[in-house]
Amino acid sequence: MTVRLLLADDHRMMREGLRSLLEAHEEFQVVGEACNGRDAVALARTLRPDVVVMDIGMKELNGVEATRQLRSEPPRVNVVILSTYSHENYVLSALEAGASAYVLKMSAHDELVDAVHAAVRGRRFLSPEITSIVVDAWIQGAMFAQGSAHIRLTGREREVLQLVAEGRTSGEGAQRLNISTRTVEQHRRRIMGKLNLHGVAELTAYAIREGIVCIDE
Repeated sequence: MTVRLLLADDHRMMREGLRSLLEAHEEFQVVGEACNGRDAVALARTLRPDVVVMDIGMKELNGVEATRQLRSEPPRVNVVILSTYSHENYVLSALEAGASAYVLKMSAHDELVDAVHAAVRGRRFLSPEITSIVVDAWIQGAMFAQGSAHIRLTGREREVLQLVAEGRTSGEGAQRLNISTRTVEQHRRRIMGKLNLHGVAELTAYAIREGIVCIDE
């Protein structure tokens, strides 16, 4: 059985390395590449891969929100998150969005193939360093508490929040969402009201803390 893969990472060299690693296994075929989450969603809708290998920290639309979109509509594509980050917020957000696996980039050479196989079979896969985070969060009830405020935002509001935090609310940023800058501003005010935040600085700090925007890897 051939497993069709889509790679999404904003670093070309990383995508090339992943392609080489995965296509060394004859059952894997990389059918497409994307440099951001928005393009990954669009390509997945067209190419219908079995698994998307997704970087978590990408511009315009991060890996978590891209995963959420891919898992919210049929056919629900399996997603393997590949990330430098092992912080609890990133891990829990990715799993809550529907990711099948979470692999740390430093472990990709040893674990990514197993993670893709698990995703195809409908199973979970976590890097060993991640497992303890998930178990601890479950014990402490953190998965519900961490996600509760963020989940109150709609999908479009989460997209706008990322654009605001990246300083991309005018021009191409708004056009990519097919909305006007005025509508972006309306969303921004609504987001601040929901989260009880004041100003772009607080929105940006919130977006970084919750893993919506990642500091460059």
